[in-house]
Amino acid sequence: MTETIEAPGSRPKGGGMLVLYLALGGLAFAVLQSLVSPALSTIGRELNVSTSDVSWVVTAYLLSASVLTPILGRLGDMAGKRKVLIGVLAILAVGTIVSALAPNLTVLIVGRVLQGAAGAILPLSIGMVRDELPRERVATTVGLISAIFGVGAGIGIVAAGPIVEHLSWHWLFWLPLVLVVIALIGAVFGMKESPVRTPGKLDVLGATILSVSLVALLLAISKGQSWGWGEFNTIGLLAVGVVGLVAFVLVELRVKEPLIDMKLMRIRGVWATDLVALILGFAMFGTFLLVPTLLQLPEATGYGFGKSVSQAGLFLLPTVVMMVVFGPLAGILNRKFGPKLPMFLGAIFVVAAFTLPAVAHGQIWQVLASGILTGAGIGFAFAAMSNAIIEAVPAAQTGEATSVNTIARTIGSSIGTAVVAAVITSNTTPQGLPTDAAFTDGFWVCAAVAVLAVVAALALPRAHKRHEEAEATGVDDLPPEPDEIHLLHRSNA
Repeated sequence: MTETIEAPGSRPKGGGMLVLYLALGGLAFAVLQSLVSPALSTIGRELNVSTSDVSWVVTAYLLSASVLTPILGRLGDMAGKRKVLIGVLAILAVGTIVSALAPNLTVLIVGRVLQGAAGAILPLSIGMVRDELPRERVATTVGLISAIFGVGAGIGIVAAGPIVEHLSWHWLFWLPLVLVVIALIGAVFGMKESPVRTPGKLDVLGATILSVSLVALLLAISKGQSWGWGEFNTIGLLAVGVVGLVAFVLVELRVKEPLIDMKLMRIRGVWATDLVALILGFAMFGTFLLVPTLLQLPEATGYGFGKSVSQAGLFLLPTVVMMVVFGPLAGILNRKFGPKLPMFLGAIFVVAAFTLPAVAHGQIWQVLASGILTGAGIGFAFAAMSNAIIEAVPAAQTGEATSVNTIARTIGSSIGTAVVAAVITSNTTPQGLPTDAAFTDGFWVCAAVAVLAVVAALALPRAHKRHEEAEATGVDDLPPEPDEIHLLHRSNA
């Protein structure tokens, strides 16, 4: 049995370098997630493999991140967030070097699996910020770090074209490695260990069941389009995934030290936030697929803009900039009004971002306006999601709760990529190019899905309802209001 008692004044007043190192690690992970996608055709051509085979470079990364994020997030809560973060960054560095030097597809996939371990950076980082920074800085800092993950994904899409055109696909890994190394050095020499722990042992059975179910689900979602949605492989994997998740919940309700405390999932502030994460993960990657494809189509089609890969990427820069601006702004709103308002506003912006081009996308300003609204909405909502989790769960369980939220984003991104790609390819010209109607349908699909995020955001409880809900669900140790004494007391009998 252990306990950590901490008064607000005992927290360090600095933390600027801590935030920098955490942000660099998160940026590297997010960039690596999206940087490879626009270059898949080039990688496949140089490695002499088919389009279907080279897609495993993305699939392996997503599978690894989804499986390892909750496990490493829980280990961080148990053994120390800094210690696990150092290990994660080291694995990310090794995986990035392996990928950069890969002579064939098999080695490249191994490197990507290693990189996927870095999915735990977000929950570990948010936990460290919550534990280490003065509480008046937590909301804004969490907003910034959360926005960095959206920013990194956008930068990856923007930078892929110029890197491949002027260097080679190997530099897709060498350049982010610089960020990883700086973050690793900072974690080793510039961070101290968090005092907040959840003693116990890892739930191996639960981790195994969750891993199998997530692999089955994401594999079916990622490969369903190429295999065929009605094929036995796809349906079978989806069934295994769903049954596995049900079994996981049943196991977690019965074990003494679960990988994920199911009591947390009953909290309205948690499940509503995870639902928003799933939906907006879908929408964000819908943008990253629809907009570059539309911009790169020949002008002769009457609706394409004839841009190169590099030029199309540059049109996503306003999206990235808005994420940077609105992430910290969401933190400021969170301090005054709680996370519900910025999450709701973010979802509204995303609905508007897709409704505009769904109605008309024949002018370049319409595409740019859509990108600006998307960046503002994702920046707002992603930052608010992390703060909503922090407000809803005990400090010692931040890692496992934010891990689930990260998984929800990953699954949403996978579903969004698969669904939007299916919409685009289902309506093509005799030359095999997507029709104008395909983009209209794609934008409407994303707009309709984003409406669900608005509904989910409205389901969030107001800030003053948090303690009532905690009592009702049996979860103690919720973060107090700003004028209360901060007392963390966590014990395991």
